[in-house]
Parts: sequence; C-alpha cells; structure tokens
Amino acid sequence: MQYNNNYRNGSDVMKHLLEPKRPYQEVGVSLRQMIANQQYRIGDRLPPERELADLLGVSRTIVREALIMLELENLIEVRKGSGVYIINLPHVSSSSCSVNAAGPFELLQARQLLESNIAEFAAMQVTPNDIANMRRALKRESEDLAAGEDESGDREFHLAIAEATHNSMLVELLKQSWAWRENNPMWLKLHSRITDKDYRKEWLHDHQIILAAMIKKDPAAAKQAMWQHLENVKLRLLELSDIDDPYFDGYLFNSYPFEIAKQRN
Repeated sequence: MQYNNNYRNGSDVMKHLLEPKRPYQEVGVSLRQMIANQQYRIGDRLPPERELADLLGVSRTIVREALIMLELENLIEVRKGSGVYIINLPHVSSSSCSVNAAGPFELLQARQLLESNIAEFAAMQVTPNDIANMRRALKRESEDLAAGEDESGDREFHLAIAEATHNSMLVELLKQSWAWRENNPMWLKLHSRITDKDYRKEWLHDHQIILAAMIKKDPAAAKQAMWQHLENVKLRLLELSDIDDPYFDGYLFNSYPFEIAKQRN
C-alpha cells in the first residue's frame, strides 16, 4: 500500500514536470536567465517591452505577463512611466515558475469565449424574472460606481446572465471563471496598477447594451455585445497597464476576430 501511494505521488510529480509551460512562463524563464547572464546590477533598467518582445519573438502581451510573474517573485519593480527595474537578482536554483496560474489576458480570452456563448444561449431562454435580476444587478453596479465601492454589481450582472440559461453547469462554469480571476495573483497584481475608474463607466454602458439584447431576446446581438464588452475590458486593461509606451497602439493582444453571420431565410 505504501508503495502504491509513493508511486502515485511520483507519477504526479513527473506529470507536473512534463506539463508544458504557458508562453508567459517560458518567457519569464528566459527573462530571468537574461538578468542573470548579462549580470544586471540592482537598480538597472530592463529594455522596454517592445524591445524584449522583438528579441524573444513573442507578443508584448506575453512579455507583460512574464514581467508580472517576475514582479511577483520580487525580482523587478514596475515604475509607471519609467520602466522596469531590477530590485533583486535571481538565485541559480530558482524554480522555473513560482506562479502556477494562467496569465490575466489568458483568463480574459477564456471568459470571452465562454461568456459570449452563454449570453447567446441566455437570450433564447431568458424570462421576465431573469431580466428583473439583470436590472437589479445593473442598479447595484451603478450605485457601487457612484460610491466608489467594489465591483460586486459587475459580477452579479454576469452571473445573472448565466443564470438566465437555466443550466446549472453553465452557472458553475461562470462562477469558477470568476473565482480563478479573484484568486489569481497575476490578475490581482495587474488590477492593482489601475487607478483610473472611468473604465467602469464604459463597462456599465456595455452591460446596458447586453441587457437591451436580452430584453429583445436577440441571441446574435447578445453574443456580439458580450464579446465586444470583454474585448473592451481587455484593451482597456492593456492600455491602463502599459508601462513604457505613452503612444499605446491597442494592438498587443491577438484576438480571434468575431463576426456573426446573418441568418438567411
């Protein structure tokens, strides 16, 4: 019995070691090695994101997630409008990744795929009571915004849409995706940099467009509105978190294009 337990534990370890790293984790390892190999001193500034992206052959979004990872490891410090500075040097024995979690923009992309389809299905199943729940959530979101409080109304609105599908599995998937976000250290680090609250007004407006599609019971419009909302969230977070480019161009994240084909009779 002891042998079996050890075997299972060993299998788990091997499985973990053989699991492919996410792109940002691989870039994080490369950046950590770059810091060590080039013998940067504490206080030195790393090259700008764009240069690092070109050097490593990846998008700036992946570089940004990798920098958040190194920031959580207390190797670098991000100074708004100035750049990224070395505050500690990595140890030779540093693990390949101390943050075993999806990147924040990876999470957003997953939400975009999941919630746009949830919205489409919800628009087919929605009842007057569901609409009332969505309106209550929007009212709370508006009140939270006016009072400068947290974003609980935002979560309630997205949950109300999932509940309008009347499918318990979809509701649980929605809850799980939000739990991942709220417990993801990289997301929390990114979100902590954002001080401009005007974005919440934009997202509230997006929610109102989604609600209008739900009231009309228009699945295509609901899907498109939800997709666009999360696209707006993604681009706004990228813009507000940009650390070294005052002329941010908004094309850092390679989104899948989204088109809704018109139904033909």
